[in-house]
Amino acid sequence: MESKAELSRIIFPYVRVYKDGTIERLAGTGIAPAGLDPETGVLSKDTMIIPETGVSARLYLPNSTKSNQKLPLVIYYHGGGFYLSSTADPYYHHSLNKIVAVANIILVSVNYRLAPETPLPGAYEDSWAALEWVVSHARESTGRHEPWLVDYADYGKVFLAGDSCGANMAHHFGLRIKDSELGRELKIEGIAMINPYFWGKDPVGVEVTDHQRKTMVDDWWMFVCPSEKGCDDPLINPFMDGNSSSFEGLGCDRLLVLVAEKDILRDRGRMYYEKLVKSGWPGTAKIIETKGEDHIFHIFDPNCENAKALFKLLGSFFNQA
Repeated sequence: MESKAELSRIIFPYVRVYKDGTIERLAGTGIAPAGLDPETGVLSKDTMIIPETGVSARLYLPNSTKSNQKLPLVIYYHGGGFYLSSTADPYYHHSLNKIVAVANIILVSVNYRLAPETPLPGAYEDSWAALEWVVSHARESTGRHEPWLVDYADYGKVFLAGDSCGANMAHHFGLRIKDSELGRELKIEGIAMINPYFWGKDPVGVEVTDHQRKTMVDDWWMFVCPSEKGCDDPLINPFMDGNSSSFEGLGCDRLLVLVAEKDILRDRGRMYYEKLVKSGWPGTAKIIETKGEDHIFHIFDPNCENAKALFKLLGSFFNQA
């Protein structure tokens, strides 16, 4: 009999896989309860979206919101490489409280199923289903509905947002929504992509010399999506010939790309911005780099000055007239 102590694989530095199939996550497993955050005055609550699969969401609303006041609606997809974290992760919970307070928005943080237990594209399917659920509240008759969305969400100002792999999903949904049934019901005003997770087999930029981190991110992707295309799978590499041409079909008017100077994913974020503005997409795009910071620094330290500046950028983006 093989015991759990027998390691099969290590996904450095976050996951241990054992020979009996057990997966041990070393990060992203903490739980912060929903409720009133005394520091920011933001309310949050959890709601089930699809009981059959366990897909859920954590909703955020400023406690100062007045009756019948309509706020910009942000659907947010958390990061974690598709295999870590949740909407209840204390790091995400605390940072999203701050974003909601600064931006004065209503936010839906989507809790999708993680890989490898639910292989990709499972996270995309779950997150798209959550978007459909959110949009259903714009109809006159929604059946089982969430009162905060009905009472406070401005469906004329809807945004997709996410960090890392969540930003990746926001990109794919921006492409998918334009010609979808959902797109005939809803117009996405903008997409905010924070330290977006795109990748590829052939190194670019700093990846050329940073062999250690290049190999590490390669392993992360192959762990969640061991497809025959590897790191050039279209889900993770939108820059391959034939993929980038579809950028012009991005279904929103505005896009904000936020990258960090020390992030191994920085150059892919820059590539994304450059490909988009050259694609013929008719919207307005902006890219901003935070100096001296690494990947999703604002999640790990939401109280630092650069995080506060990032939150203000997001607030301005969501509230631009």
